[in-house]
Amino acid sequence: MTETTTPPTRFAVPGRIAVGDRVAGVWRTATLTEIRRETPHAATFRLAVPGWAGHLPGQHLMLRLTAEDGYTAQRHYSIASAPDDSGHIELTLDRVPDGEVSGWFHTVARPGDTVEVRGPLSGFFAWPGDRPALLLGAGSGIVPLMSMVRHHRARGLTVPLRMLVSARSPEELIYAAELGAETTVVFTRSAPPGTPVGRLTAAHVAPLLAEPPAGGWEAYVCGSNGFAEHASRLLVAAGQPVERIRIERFG
Repeated sequence: MTETTTPPTRFAVPGRIAVGDRVAGVWRTATLTEIRRETPHAATFRLAVPGWAGHLPGQHLMLRLTAEDGYTAQRHYSIASAPDDSGHIELTLDRVPDGEVSGWFHTVARPGDTVEVRGPLSGFFAWPGDRPALLLGAGSGIVPLMSMVRHHRARGLTVPLRMLVSARSPEELIYAAELGAETTVVFTRSAPPGTPVGRLTAAHVAPLLAEPPAGGWEAYVCGSNGFAEHASRLLVAAGQPVERIRIERFG
């Protein structure tokens, strides 16, 4: 996600989160095993984490770098990968101008390097696949939502899931090659020929709320402060109950 620390969120939602505070509070040494370029400014970093207790889609972790002189830098990052038993997790990081941690990952880090991680954290934004999910994200806000999409596919879930994602241009659309029929993309600066350009509007949201699945949607919104406010207002205006909108914001 972002270098900005997200506001504190509840760790556990009764009946939904299996990992306890004690396990999530332990720092573990993670080894970088793979780097994949996603866009000119974003890349995915695959980490092997011995003793990782697992996570749910939508959760994040705390990552810590320690310099040779003992100086440390910590950041919250959403987990991009779906839960599995591989002992690996993936993080997709935008390079933030002058960012200590993202700058290190994008310019210095190589497979074999180690970092420390602690988590998973935040049960509030987690989606275990137990109810219809409507996902709205912008920029790197797609990261925790993609964990949900991957989980949905990997488990062959039949519960409805739809995603609306906003990107400035096709070149800046993270996971572009992986997006499928469940996803609608909105381009705000430039788009392929014949594709409208503009921000997310009621016209994108209203059809999904006009014919909701049985039980209605659980909405997950992730992006900058401005996007989170805008998308949430669109959802409420279209009839989505406020108490069924979960927001993860940054910036």
